[in-house]
Amino acid sequence: MKICVYAICKNEEKFVDRWMDSVSEADNIYVLDTGSTDKTVEKLRQRGAIVKKELITPWRFDVARNISLNMVPIDTDICVCLDLDEVIEKGWRRKIEEIWKEGTTRLRYNYNWSFDEYNNPLINFYIEKIHKRNCYKWTHPVHEVLTYLDENEKFITTDEITVNHYPDNTKSRSSYLPLLELSIKEDPNDDRNMHYLGREYMYYGKWNKAIDTLIRHLNMPKATWKDERCASMRFISRCYINLNRYDEAKMWLDKAILEAPYLRDPFVERAILEYRLENYDGVKKYCLEALKLEKNTKTYINEPFSYDHTIYDLLSICYYYDKNYELSIKYIDKALEISPNEERIKENKKIIENIISNNQL
Repeated sequence: MKICVYAICKNEEKFVDRWMDSVSEADNIYVLDTGSTDKTVEKLRQRGAIVKKELITPWRFDVARNISLNMVPIDTDICVCLDLDEVIEKGWRRKIEEIWKEGTTRLRYNYNWSFDEYNNPLINFYIEKIHKRNCYKWTHPVHEVLTYLDENEKFITTDEITVNHYPDNTKSRSSYLPLLELSIKEDPNDDRNMHYLGREYMYYGKWNKAIDTLIRHLNMPKATWKDERCASMRFISRCYINLNRYDEAKMWLDKAILEAPYLRDPFVERAILEYRLENYDGVKKYCLEALKLEKNTKTYINEPFSYDHTIYDLLSICYYYDKNYELSIKYIDKALEISPNEERIKENKKIIENIISNNQL
C-alpha cells in the first residue's frame, strides 16, 4: 500500500518535530502552508515534508484542506489527514495495513481530544480522517467534513489506532463564528452546523441568539442524533442560567435527560445548577444518578466534568452540609484519586478530618 499524510498549517513551528516524528511511517508527507511567518515551512522541508505555500482568501477550511488533499498523488491508496497539533501513536501504518480490507473507503479510530494535567484523556471519541484517496472531498467553510463522492461508503472501526490532540490554546477562534454563519447560509438544512452555530453564539455570550439557533437545530428533520440533541438542550439551559431564568434552565436540562438518559452530562449539569441554587438534596440526587452510568460513550459531545472529579467533589460538599462527615470524606477521597493536586479539595479534606477528630475527642 502507498500511504500518505496530508495537512494544512500556519505558524506551527513548535509542533513540527513532534509531528514529523509521528508521521514518519508514511511514504510521503504533504503540507499546505497558508501563510506562516515563522520557520514552519523551513523546518517541515528540512524534515522531508513536501510543502506548498498558498494564501486562501477569503479563508475557508474546506478550500485549504482540498488543496492539501490535491497535493497527494492519485496513485496513493490511503490518505491520513493529521493536523500539526495532533500526534498519531507509533505503529499506525502496520495497523492500517492489517485492518484495511478490500472495499474499505474510510477508517474510524480512537481520538483523544483533550487531557487533564496528569495526561489522562478527558474527552475521547472516534474520528474518521483516514480514507481512500480518490473519492472524497472536504465540505463546509468551518467544522469541515469529508464528503464521499461515490456510492457504498464502507467504514472500518478500530481502537488499535490512536491520535492525541495537543492544541495551541493561544490561537484565535475569531474566524469560526462568521464561517459558521456562512455555512448555514450556504446550506440552511445542515443540522450539524446549525448545532455548532448555536454553540458558538453561546460561547460569545449571545444568549438569546444561541437559544433561537439551538431550538432551530432541534426542530430540523435531520437532527435525530440524540447525543447532539441533548447537547443543544444543555446549551439552551446554560443560556437561560446566564439570563437568570432558572426555571427554564431546569426545564431544558430535564428535557436533555429524557432525550439521552444514557449520558452522564445532563445529570451532572442539573447537579451543578442545583448546587448554584443551594439545593443540596437535588445535587445529591442528580450526582448519584450520574454515577449509575459507568460507561462513557465515545463521542465529541462528552463533557470533561462528567468523568473528572466534579461529581465526587459536589457530593463531598453536600454531605458536609448534611454533617455526614464520613460520607463527605469518602467522596473527597474519590475526587482526589482522580485529581490528587486539587488544592481546594485537599483543604476541604483537612477541614473535615479536623471536625471528625474533634468529634471523637
